[in-house]
Amino acid sequence: MPNYRRAFVPGGTWFFTVNLLQRYGNDLLVREIDLLRETVRRVRSRHPFRIDAWVVLPDHLHCVWTLPPGDSDFSMRWRLIKSGFSRALPKTERRSDIRKAAGERGIWQRHYWEHLIRDDADYQRHADYVHVNPLKHGYVLRAQDWPYSTFHRYVAKGIYSADWCGE
Repeated sequence: MPNYRRAFVPGGTWFFTVNLLQRYGNDLLVREIDLLRETVRRVRSRHPFRIDAWVVLPDHLHCVWTLPPGDSDFSMRWRLIKSGFSRALPKTERRSDIRKAAGERGIWQRHYWEHLIRDDADYQRHADYVHVNPLKHGYVLRAQDWPYSTFHRYVAKGIYSADWCGE
C-alpha cells in the first residue's frame, strides 16, 4: 500500500483536484450539481472551511480551501463530501470486484491531489487555474460562460473583469 505524505498545516490553504472514477463521457457532477452543493453545504455546517475558489466540471473538480485556525483535517471533509454525495445516488454504477469486496461505490477515485498553498503568488496561480479550467477542457470559450464556478464571485468582487480569460 502506498504511503502518501501529506502536509497538515492548521489553518492552511490547499488546492485540490478530485476526480470521478469514470472520467470519460461522464457528466455526473454537473448533472447532480444541486446534490453536490447540498452535500458540501452540510459538511461545511458541521466542519467549517472557506471556499476560496471552486469549479465543477462534468467529471472532476478543482478548488482552493482555507481551513479554520487550529484545524488541518481536510481529508475528513473530503471523505464526508464524497461519501455523502455517493450515498444519495442510486447504485447504478459499475463496480469492480475489489470495490464490491471493500463495500465501496464506483463513483469517485479513491485519492485526490492536494497542494499546500505557499504564498500569495501560489494562491493566485491556483485560483486562476481553477477558473480557466472550463476553457482548458473546451467546455466554453469564455470563463464567464461556465456556470459552476466561483469565477462569478471573483467578478462581483472586482478581482477579475467579466471578460477575463477567453476569446
